[in-house]
This record gives sequence, structure tokens and C-alpha cells, in this order.
Amino acid sequence: MPELAEIHRIVHFIREHLVGKTLSKVQAQHDDIVFGKVGTSAAEFQKAMQGKKVVGAGQQGKYFWMTMSSPPHAVMHFGMAGWLKIRDADTYYYRSDKPGDEEWPPKYWKFLLETSDEVKTEAAFVDARRLARIRLVDCPADEIRSHTPLKENGPDPVTDKDIVNESWLTEKLGKKKVPIKALLLDQANISGIGNWMGDEILYHAKIHPEQYSNTLKEEQIKELHTAIHYVCSTSIGVLADSEKFPEHWLFKHRWGKGKKNHLNALPNGDKISFLTVGGRTSAVVPAVQKKTGAVAKDIEEDATPSTPANSKRRRVAPKKESESEVEESQTKKRVTSKQKKPVMKTEDSDEEKTKPAVVGRRRSTRITK
Repeated sequence: MPELAEIHRIVHFIREHLVGKTLSKVQAQHDDIVFGKVGTSAAEFQKAMQGKKVVGAGQQGKYFWMTMSSPPHAVMHFGMAGWLKIRDADTYYYRSDKPGDEEWPPKYWKFLLETSDEVKTEAAFVDARRLARIRLVDCPADEIRSHTPLKENGPDPVTDKDIVNESWLTEKLGKKKVPIKALLLDQANISGIGNWMGDEILYHAKIHPEQYSNTLKEEQIKELHTAIHYVCSTSIGVLADSEKFPEHWLFKHRWGKGKKNHLNALPNGDKISFLTVGGRTSAVVPAVQKKTGAVAKDIEEDATPSTPANSKRRRVAPKKESESEVEESQTKKRVTSKQKKPVMKTEDSDEEKTKPAVVGRRRSTRITK
């Protein structure tokens, strides 16, 4: 899922290519999930955007918006695999050599925008997996963050740097007894930090992801505060281009998990281990990230394979099971259900806690051939 750094990248391109321009043509294809789940229709979106000027763009964590010359404004979330393409602009945070990626309009588009200037700009919001959300917020531009869904989310460590200070962090950590990684991933606490950014922050802070948040000592909280702002500012400073990330970052060496003949280790030899924390696979360097307090129990090692560090990132459809495999799986489930008592399960939210079904996808930001 695109995280704070990747969203910063697309906001940059919106400001560069769309802000200050009038939308002469808007097309939207209705989707009962992408539009409908948040109370908007394609027709309403098209009517609200048509003929308006884009006067600004903003971000809070994983959400971003375009402010228009008059309300309502478009507030968007990419979900797991959504993105905003701008024709002839390199907006993507990874590169692909698939012929289909050059098509226009692109596949799976939800809306298309075209500007009125002589050299027109064309943009398309795409989402193959339909986990993105597009809504209209009817309010003055400077009040967008006071409305749903932004008001339910925590501060953005970049936009709200003055809020996310040591004092705020100390109070937040002390009030909760959850694994620190889970706290960072919870968008109600702090906006924009996802899986790779959370791991990178905890690695630089030398904090184990399983450790309970309320057990961190004062010095650890200082290190965590420093790491949050260091990772965020560094990654957005290069527009989420991972080729420009520092070579000593965990990000550069974490993607070979599960691959034969690949050493899960940093260049200095420190081993990289993988745990499931907060429902997500977490990369951790035990030699650096020591457990200094109580930790969450029942953490299982995650066996989901990932792509090697030198491969191109791909969005791969989940493997389809054959009829015999499906039948065998259903038989096993029936047998298991007779042997085990049912357990209660909690349902993840559509926008923030959906675990990706895609495997073999490198969480890299930009990949060259």
C-alpha cells in the first residue's frame, strides 16, 4: 500500500501538472465500492469536477485531496493498489515494462481528467483491486481536515511536525499497551506510517517491533521521535525514489525473504528476521533491535515469500486454485471444523487494515530495468 512517502510523491505531481488548470473534460465510471462505499457516485463526482479549476492539493498520511475553485473537493485514498497516472509524466513510484502500462486511457480507470490549456494535461485514477476510495467533501478548502475521514485519523508527522513532538509521543505511548509496531500502523494514532516505513523507523530507533509501547524508556522515546522524522523527511525528500534511499537503510536489504540462496542480512552481516506483528510481516534486525521490556505473545513467524532485492516489482494476481485443489481445501476445512471449536474473528476496515493478497511483490519504490 502506498504510504506517506508515496502519497507525498503524487501530491507533488498534482501540484506540478494540475494545480492552476481548469478541468474541461471529466469522465467517471461508477464503482459501487470505490465511489459508493463512501457515499459518492461517479455522476456526482463528474458534475462536481467538470469546469472547475484545481487550486491546490494536500495530504494527511495516506489520504490526499485536490481543492477546487469551489466546493466540493475530491478526497482520495489509494487502498492497496490504486494510483493517479498523469499522461507522459513519471508519477509511479516503481517502473514497469508492461506494454499495457503505456495504454491511454489506462485499464481499470475510475475517473479521467483533461485540462483546457493549449497543451492539455490528462490524468487517470486507476485501481484494479477496487480498494481505493474517492469521495466528495463539501466544505471550505481549509476545513477539509475537520471532516470525515481525516478528522478520525491522527496527525501527519510531516504536515503536523510541530504536533508530533516528544511530549505528544510520550503521552501517546504511555496510554496504550500494544506492540509498538501495531501502534505505528494504526492510522488513528498517527497518519501515513505503513509497513515498510514502520520497520525502517523501528530499526533506526533500535526498538523491537513486538515490545509494548508503554514499556519504552525515555531515551527510547527520544530515539523513536528522531527516527520517525528522519525516515519521513528523507523518503519524501527524494519523492519516495528508493534508488536514492541511503544504502544502510533496512529497506535496501529486506526484500529477498523466502528466496533460495538469498541471505536475509545487512551488508555488515546482521541477520534480518521476519515476524508477524499487528497483522503485518515485520522485518527486524535482532542484533540491533533488542527487547528491553514486555513484548506481545504468540507472534508467529511469517512464511509468505517475497521477491528478491534485484527483481522488478510486480502487481501479481493471486494464484487460482484448480478444481481438485479447491475440493481438497474444502474437505480439509470440513474435517478441521469438526475437530476445533469456532473462534471469533474481527473484520479489518476497508481502507486501512486490509492485508494484501498479492505475493511476490517487492515493496520497492522505484525499480529500473
